[in-house]
Amino acid sequence: MYSDILRATGNYLDHEVLLFEKQAQVRQVGKHEFLLRKGEVARSLYYLLDGAVQQYDMVSESEHNVINLHVAGEWFLNYESLITQRPSTVFMEAFADSRIMEISLEAVHHLTGGSTAFLQLNRVLEGAFKRMQFFDQSMTPTEKYLSVLSHSPQLIHAFPLKIIASYLKVTPETLSRVRNAIANGAVS
Repeated sequence: MYSDILRATGNYLDHEVLLFEKQAQVRQVGKHEFLLRKGEVARSLYYLLDGAVQQYDMVSESEHNVINLHVAGEWFLNYESLITQRPSTVFMEAFADSRIMEISLEAVHHLTGGSTAFLQLNRVLEGAFKRMQFFDQSMTPTEKYLSVLSHSPQLIHAFPLKIIASYLKVTPETLSRVRNAIANGAVS
């Protein structure tokens, strides 16, 4: 398991995979359990083995501004807080019962000190940064939804449409119109 997860970020020798295994921890996270609360400093990288996780800011007691959604088979982190070591401006919460692999920033530094091969873990950080640029308001609602369908279709099954709409920065009504246009063949 560790070998495949780690090797998705680069090339590692068998002994480096073993070093990684000693540092990484797998744990269960219950639905609505926080991995990071607003105001805390991010200290780990995660890989989602099973389940679903969301990152959001609270607009009101009942409304969230969804920043990112994560499903099984992907690395995730709170990029801004981890890089700057400043308090997070968002919450990171399990949307469903989940199983995650966690590796602390301290452990990553320790691994990198032992082998420069672990610098390849920067690809995880690059992926998080690309996501931040993804929704820079230059894409139409249709382009955003089509991008999700082509790159992360599992999001559609893991999260309700209201959360996906917030993630795409569109209203649920706009998302509904986009989905209907696609279903009716008006968009290809």
